Amino acid sequence: MHYAYRFRLKPTTEQRELLDYHRDTCRQLYNHALREFNKIPESEGTLNQRVRQVRDQLTDLKGWWDELNDLYSTVTQAAVMRIEDSITALGELKDKGYNVGSLNWKAPRDFRSFTYVQSGFEFDKKNGQTVLSLSKLADIPIECHRDIPDDETVKEATLKKEPTGEWYASFAVDDKEEPPKPSLAEIDADEMVGIDVGILKYAHDTDGTAVGSLDLSEERDRLEREQRNLSRKEHGSNNWEKQRQTVAECHQQIKRKRRDFLHKLSNYYAREYDLVAVEDLDVKGMLESPSNSRNTASAAWRTFLSLLEYKCKREGTHFVDVEPEGTTKECAQCGVETDKPLWVREHSCPACGFEADRDANAAWNILSRGLTDLGVGHSEGT
Repeated sequence: MHYAYRFRLKPTTEQRELLDYHRDTCRQLYNHALREFNKIPESEGTLNQRVRQVRDQLTDLKGWWDELNDLYSTVTQAAVMRIEDSITALGELKDKGYNVGSLNWKAPRDFRSFTYVQSGFEFDKKNGQTVLSLSKLADIPIECHRDIPDDETVKEATLKKEPTGEWYASFAVDDKEEPPKPSLAEIDADEMVGIDVGILKYAHDTDGTAVGSLDLSEERDRLEREQRNLSRKEHGSNNWEKQRQTVAECHQQIKRKRRDFLHKLSNYYAREYDLVAVEDLDVKGMLESPSNSRNTASAAWRTFLSLLEYKCKREGTHFVDVEPEGTTKECAQCGVETDKPLWVREHSCPACGFEADRDANAAWNILSRGLTDLGVGHSEGT
């Protein structure tokens, strides 16, 4: 499984200029490589073979493009091979129903990272602090808030500039083996959980735990104020650039607060249970709906489900996503469906008389469907 460690860099003013110089040189190389790639007909090989044809031109490019000699060799290779990764990512989005186009040249603000592959980077101690030594660049102070285990080999380091101007380094390690999962037959009922996500209550599970939604109202109000201030500045002026960075910091604060909430919640379920069942929500379709799309986007359900699935793999927990249609309407006791408008927060079955919280009823149905999908029968929610 893919695993990466992300740390904040603390470059000096001179080092920031060097980082930006390397980043922009990689951007220009990427744009040049994309132009050369587009000249190669598809009949001349697979995607990987055509990108490698462009990569093989690097030696000749360095003969007349002096700036390329300032970059470490694997950095230039990674900048070219990025074309393959981007086209593959577009293909995956297209398969999921998204309307995607083709690759375009990158403007300076659109190209924010470059990568060292296998070599050219190492941790070191200098003047009493930890630094990231980068070949042909600099020794940049780095905040290592946790250690990378000695038995893990770092295969690449990606340096990225955020819109706020901050620099981060992400270290991808060799594929880690997934821990073994317990046998389904050995999992007790109290080690299984079904989770229903929503807006009023972010998550309600079969154990009766209800997690409230994250309150970002103050952060949104500040963001709106700063965006209004930005609209009053002359585009491209120094004041506009300062205000643009303030707006970016507001976005970053909201993003960090939301990600922290989702990481902690997904980590809790992955570690506390041996089997987790959730709904396979069509978030894309829900966002296209004219009703409540802002709250749907803010809830970031797809991000939560992705984090939960990943953490379940890391912890050796069974993860199953089920068909969401009808989980709210269906009675967890007898299976009879009852239409309920959104404002009705209690489930009351007219057939068997079973009463429960609307979200709790949905969570029991989700767990029951998850067990059925895994072929281990049903769970009695009541």
